[in-house]
Amino acid sequence: MANLHFELVSPEKLLRSDDVFMVVVPGSEGDFGVLEGHAPFMSTIRPGTIAVYPNGMGDVPERIFIDGGFAEVGANGLTILAESATPVGELDVEAAAQGLAEAREMARTASGEAERLMAEKRVATFEAMQAAVVN
Repeated sequence: MANLHFELVSPEKLLRSDDVFMVVVPGSEGDFGVLEGHAPFMSTIRPGTIAVYPNGMGDVPERIFIDGGFAEVGANGLTILAESATPVGELDVEAAAQGLAEAREMARTASGEAERLMAEKRVATFEAMQAAVVN
C-alpha cells in the first residue's frame, strides 16, 4: 500500500511528520481527502477538524482541530501550515462555549467593519471547535 507523507506545522514547531494512508482536510471551498499520488494544489483551510487515517479507511482516524491555515499537496506529500492545532480529545468544551458566547457578543457590539470581521472569524472558530467535540 502506498503511503502519503504528511506534515503538520504550526507557527511554533513541526507537530507531525510521518507517512499515513490518507488525510481529510477542511478546505475553505469544502472538505477534501488526500491520498498518495494526489494532484498538486494549494488551498486555504477553514477552522475545523482534520482526520488522519494511519493505515487505511478501516482505521479510526486521529482527529486534530486546526484554526485555519494553508494546505499544499505536492510531490513530497501533504503539508498543512496551521494557525494552531489541538487533538480533539484535548479541547475544552466549556472554554469553547464561553469563547463562542464572548465572540458572538463582540460581533453584536462591534463598532467598525474590521472589528466585526475579526469577531465573526472568532465565532466561526468556536463554532467549528464545538462541532469537533460533538462529532
